[in-house]
Amino acid sequence: MTAATPIIQPGQIEPPAGAIPYIYITPRDNVFRDRAARLRQLATGHVMQDFLLFMAELTDAQHAALATFPKVPLPTEAELSLCREHGMPPLSVQSWPRNPVWQETLKQIIAHVMPAATPAAGKILMRLQKMDSAALEAFATDILAGQFDDMDLGVAPFIAAALQVYWTHMATTLGAHAFGANDISNLCPVCASPPVSSIVRIGGAENALRYLACSVCNSQWHMVRVKCSNCESTKGISYFMIEGTSGAVKAESCEECGTYLKIMYMDKDPQVDPIADDLATLALDLMLDESGKLRSGPNLLLISTSAIAA
Repeated sequence: MTAATPIIQPGQIEPPAGAIPYIYITPRDNVFRDRAARLRQLATGHVMQDFLLFMAELTDAQHAALATFPKVPLPTEAELSLCREHGMPPLSVQSWPRNPVWQETLKQIIAHVMPAATPAAGKILMRLQKMDSAALEAFATDILAGQFDDMDLGVAPFIAAALQVYWTHMATTLGAHAFGANDISNLCPVCASPPVSSIVRIGGAENALRYLACSVCNSQWHMVRVKCSNCESTKGISYFMIEGTSGAVKAESCEECGTYLKIMYMDKDPQVDPIADDLATLALDLMLDESGKLRSGPNLLLISTSAIAA
């Protein structure tokens, strides 16, 4: 693992504030389809090949479910306007009335991945099928609140996958214009969830800008580079990467709050994905964990002790 010393200052390469697209929403037809393709690409020759290929199947299931997702209630224009005015996420995972239709999506996902499941994963899926609606809603509430203690970690990724489809449906249906900046800059301005990672984009108005990637709704929002995505400090920021790699994925570590979050660079690999590449670089998490750093945002497709937010 190597550390790199920052050579630019926060905002140095950013265009004027008025020119920055604050929210980027991945095209609805691409988000899960491209992620599944990336997972398969990363799986080739990877020590975690079987796991990444199964995650690709799970992501395929998300893509299929999103394509047929039914209409659900959404905020009115008046509600959206009020949220923009006061810097509030209109689809907050803590306050938005969760429609139980997400449970039908969960059933679709289970049916899709069951044929590809190992015997151990099959037992987890059967355990999940036996949970009643109330138990599923309680589980969903805990996941969205980041309450991972005593959680059935085998079941969690499948419930999280269904919730991601539901919130991604709502975010992509409304579009980026519906949302404004959040008063709490390290939480998603769409659904108030923490980021799974950040990504430095290429092309168009977002070129060379850093965006935090939501762990739930797949929306991305701008935050200047060389700045802690957890405490917003610009002091003591260091970058770590696995030796011998391209540097497309690094861990951005903050000495002020003792946390880290991965940052991905599209100029080094245009195919990087905030969730897929995070799953494929768990060795980096283990290294940062051993150094005493806490991860500041979870990957809900693999909740573990090293991936619980500080």
